[in-house]
Amino acid sequence: MRKLFAVVSMLVVLAVLAAACAQPGAGQTVEVTRVVEVTREVEVTPAGGVPVEQPTQPPAPPPTGANTLRTVLDRGKLVCGVHGTFNGFGYLDPSGNWSGFDVDFCRAWAAALFDDANAVEFRSTSAQERFTVLQAGEIDVLSRNSTWTLSRDSELGLDFGPTVFYDGQAMMVRKELIDDPTVGLDGLAGASICVQTGTTTELNLADQMRAAGAEYTPVVFEDQNAAFQAYDQGGCDAITSDRSQLATQGQAVLQDPSAHIILDVVMSKEPLGPVVRHGDNAWGDIVNWVVFGMIQAEELGITSENVDSFLASEDPVTRRLLGVEGDMGLKLGVTNDFIYRAIKHVGNYGEVFERNLGPFGLSRGQNALWTQGGLIYAPPIR
Repeated sequence: MRKLFAVVSMLVVLAVLAAACAQPGAGQTVEVTRVVEVTREVEVTPAGGVPVEQPTQPPAPPPTGANTLRTVLDRGKLVCGVHGTFNGFGYLDPSGNWSGFDVDFCRAWAAALFDDANAVEFRSTSAQERFTVLQAGEIDVLSRNSTWTLSRDSELGLDFGPTVFYDGQAMMVRKELIDDPTVGLDGLAGASICVQTGTTTELNLADQMRAAGAEYTPVVFEDQNAAFQAYDQGGCDAITSDRSQLATQGQAVLQDPSAHIILDVVMSKEPLGPVVRHGDNAWGDIVNWVVFGMIQAEELGITSENVDSFLASEDPVTRRLLGVEGDMGLKLGVTNDFIYRAIKHVGNYGEVFERNLGPFGLSRGQNALWTQGGLIYAPPIR
């Protein structure tokens, strides 16, 4: 009994000491960690009431290390998210035929993987849903004139591939309102401007008009085609979008394209390119290096028409590019001739550009090869 009492007494003393240590005494402080939930907030700018994007709580990204490459190969086809109503970039005609600059890159990825440019299913996506369907795994890659920005890169769990088209936001107006393309944005003070919502275009418009000290009335649309139709019917005084979109859609949609001009002012930088899910590095490598291979092919003068004649080339760069020697494809988990397949079935970068954007009068400009004063450049394939 004496031993049992001693043990019980010791346990009581330890309990009292533990309780004392748990409570802050004089001079002691308790550190409290607060968890702050980040939510979407909307501000109204002084320049017309356009919402300004604030930090958002992103949806959970797919598990790191997801193997899209294996999934695509097992499925036997690529699922590619594109536009659908954007002439020159991603367009589905009434007969069900897909065409466009972004569409052709989807075909090039399919050709590289399956030796078949038609082994691809196109998914038309809106500006609002394009990133969501990619995050959800409903598409394998997004090829839809999407601008690479810090917030999209960091918050959405996505990785942007090579910039395939360097663009800039511009403004189209009726000549009866402004007939001098050198007029600045301050010349649009008091105007109503059509713009697609849920895009960097809407945010840039607010920033630039505020900087110009010009108040305006935004007329917002979820669909860019609807915005152009409204502009054509007099629903707004001007319309803003990427310069490439104003040029192509202006010719395709407006009843009298000659009655409108695009102002010289450049409102933003718009590096456009494909997008994949973050952490899926093996798949991202395929998307990236097919594009780089098409760029390198143009630099070497290799086209869909003459590519076979280059198979006998003694140039080591050409031989690695086409898979004649080395193990470049094997390093990526595909066949060595994956770039050859893309070039043979779809063409090099220049062919894709001229086929889809040449008919609309778009010049290469910044999208010329670096050897010709442009920004298009491929890292070494070695």
